[in-house]
Amino acid sequence: MAKEKTLFFCTECGTETPKWAGRCAACGAWNTIVEAPAERRGKGSAARRTTDGASGKPLALKEIDAKQEERTGTDIGELDRVLGGGIVDGSLVLASGDPGIGKSTLLLQMCRNLANRGEKVLYVSGEESLAQIKLRALRIGDCADSLLFLAETDMGAIREHILAYRPKVAIIDSVQTMMLPEVESAPGSVSQIRENTAFLMRLAKTENIAIFLVGHVTKDGSVAGPKMLEHMVDTVLYFEGDSTTSYRILRAVKNRFGSTNEIGVFEMGSDGLSEVRNPSEHMLRGMPENEPGSVVAVTLEGTRPILVEVQALICKTTFNLPRRTAAGTDFNRMNLLMAVMEKRLGISLSGCDAYLNVAGGLRVTEPALDLPVVLAILSGYRNMPLPEQTTAFGEIGLTGELRAVSQALARVREAAKLGYRLCILAQSDFEKVRGDAPKEIRLIGLRNIRELPKDLRFDGER
Repeated sequence: MAKEKTLFFCTECGTETPKWAGRCAACGAWNTIVEAPAERRGKGSAARRTTDGASGKPLALKEIDAKQEERTGTDIGELDRVLGGGIVDGSLVLASGDPGIGKSTLLLQMCRNLANRGEKVLYVSGEESLAQIKLRALRIGDCADSLLFLAETDMGAIREHILAYRPKVAIIDSVQTMMLPEVESAPGSVSQIRENTAFLMRLAKTENIAIFLVGHVTKDGSVAGPKMLEHMVDTVLYFEGDSTTSYRILRAVKNRFGSTNEIGVFEMGSDGLSEVRNPSEHMLRGMPENEPGSVVAVTLEGTRPILVEVQALICKTTFNLPRRTAAGTDFNRMNLLMAVMEKRLGISLSGCDAYLNVAGGLRVTEPALDLPVVLAILSGYRNMPLPEQTTAFGEIGLTGELRAVSQALARVREAAKLGYRLCILAQSDFEKVRGDAPKEIRLIGLRNIRELPKDLRFDGER
């Protein structure tokens, strides 16, 4: 009997290779090459069959009809923000994240809103039965009759239902459970997932139907799915969150119809996901007052300023090597800033354990967090609290200089709106925003961290 032909795929980037290797030659990832049977098709690939005989011809630029894409609002402001203003007809969107993070719940709430406005929506589930979907839907609220549910895994049957009902939006939950009979491999394999996605992409484009795919991420972040499919879809949404907190962050890491810098913030409750319209207020809830080692930083997620609390605990070490821990920010950046502080401020941190935390579960890696981190470490080291209602932002270089950051005025206005009365920033940002900043907030510009007062009292106006 002839041996079945096999191919090898990289689960990170989807590159095919005829033999196994420890490292992917395309993306450089280690131990991501897996074996899968080469698919055998009887009547051509799925991507070709969905065109239904349609063919195109080359066109000159002036012959192309470039009409503005139509968007459909979801009545979920945070989701519309991330999508770039709403759902684009004919788009293919991949919603991915850890199992149980809330992807299906969010999409079901979106479907309910669309159906209640009279739009036709089809929700296809390959993981849950119709009874299970109904139990989850009842927690969210009543749905109009234009929202139909289907429990099916055969892509051919799903295509026939979509063409018969012609919904405005279709949900495929999830891509790992779907299968094309022509592809001779198991559901969830690399071959099946890639062919299913190509199948749905052609269906979305030819029929002008927006399709949402749900993809699960495994514990190590490599899928049978999302990472490999990012280049095949129009938009990639990642749902992030800590299982110990109720907050969820929705990011667009790829978006052909909008910005990739926006985030949406949600809170998981018993009746589904609710929007967090003022993330700063939620992140600062329960913050201690007049405590050493606590500083409010003004960060930027996309175009949205968010205030978060940076906490630092500095204490003498009892080990030969001091312990360093960073939660919610870059560990290596913390070590770099501590080295700058030792060199430029002349304080000895090499004999201290240092623990840094960004409260609220949000991960912040932007350079504007440098100054708040330095202030928090300095406050914790000297056991001196900063003045009340103080915020800070700014990037710090290796010589201790403070550099400008983006959208300084928006950050200052957000701090003033939440009642903060003192903002410490780079001198270059200070000169740029002082004429337009709200009058109720006092700005202090610094050129170098050497200008920080030893008692952390900022009494003088600059």
